[in-house]
Amino acid sequence: MRSSRRSRNRLMNDINVVPYIDVMLVLLVIFMVTAPMMNPGQVDLPQVSQSSVPSPAPLEVIIKKDNTLALRDHAQGGGESRVSREELISILKSRQSMQAEQAVVISADKSVRYEEVINVMDVLQQQQIKKVGLLTQARAQ
Repeated sequence: MRSSRRSRNRLMNDINVVPYIDVMLVLLVIFMVTAPMMNPGQVDLPQVSQSSVPSPAPLEVIIKKDNTLALRDHAQGGGESRVSREELISILKSRQSMQAEQAVVISADKSVRYEEVINVMDVLQQQQIKKVGLLTQARAQ
């Protein structure tokens, strides 16, 4: 008599997961049936027309191994001319007065100190030139 009473009052320590599996399978079927019926949202993106005015060719400021500056104007044939910092500033001011969005790229020899490149970038920033880039060369594979 005592043993039958003990088995009835004993705690059950395992979880019955069958109801959870049933619920998950029902939800899976519901999602599989309703998913093809949903229309994906279509986004109408704004369109921009092409600019009729081409952007001006960039000026290339070249920093050589001996820290001298040269300027290459791609709009006027791409010839390289040696300039000082003062001449560079005057050329940039005149070009910026003609074209406010004049782009400038800096190309420096890889043996030039980083400080010299930063100094040239500082000069460009003082002249309020907003489009400044660094010219790089792709690695040969």
